[in-house]
Amino acid sequence: MPTDAQCRMLWDAYGMLPNIREHSELVACVATALAEAAREAGLAVGVAEVRAAALLHDLAKTYTIRHGGNHCQLGGAWVQEITGNPALSQGVVCHVSWPGPIDLRAHFLPLVLIYSDKRVKHNRIVTLETRFDDLLVRYGKTAFIRERIRESFEQAEAIERALAQTLGMELHESTFGCGGLVE
Repeated sequence: MPTDAQCRMLWDAYGMLPNIREHSELVACVATALAEAAREAGLAVGVAEVRAAALLHDLAKTYTIRHGGNHCQLGGAWVQEITGNPALSQGVVCHVSWPGPIDLRAHFLPLVLIYSDKRVKHNRIVTLETRFDDLLVRYGKTAFIRERIRESFEQAEAIERALAQTLGMELHESTFGCGGLVE
């Protein structure tokens, strides 16, 4: 399992932009807090694995900004090649959307990564509504894309409900002990 320091070395090796590093740090803070709460609630969760996946979830983002491509697929391939850990790779590949049912016990890592990523806009913790309003403004250029964003929002809400119920926590406006106020 890569340590925080090893993940940051990979950021350097892949030329990750500073703003993406800040975003990844905060996503990792949220995901780690949720993973610790899940473990305390009795779920079989590897906290270090969740944290590493969160730190690496946007590993390919800078590359795809500069050269094109899908940052989830490319990042997942890089993480698999580097770590040999399919769970980390799956988390990176699926951090935008999950193709199956919302089952935290079976798929905690990718689901918590989706949720954590959707709660962090740039370098601030926000509500799902705020994050998705921003996504619509920045990326919602066509009806098809707007529909995909709406579907992603509904999935993120379903994950939030499942996490809140499973962990016995109110998550909607939580900062997860990661500092700042929710916007």
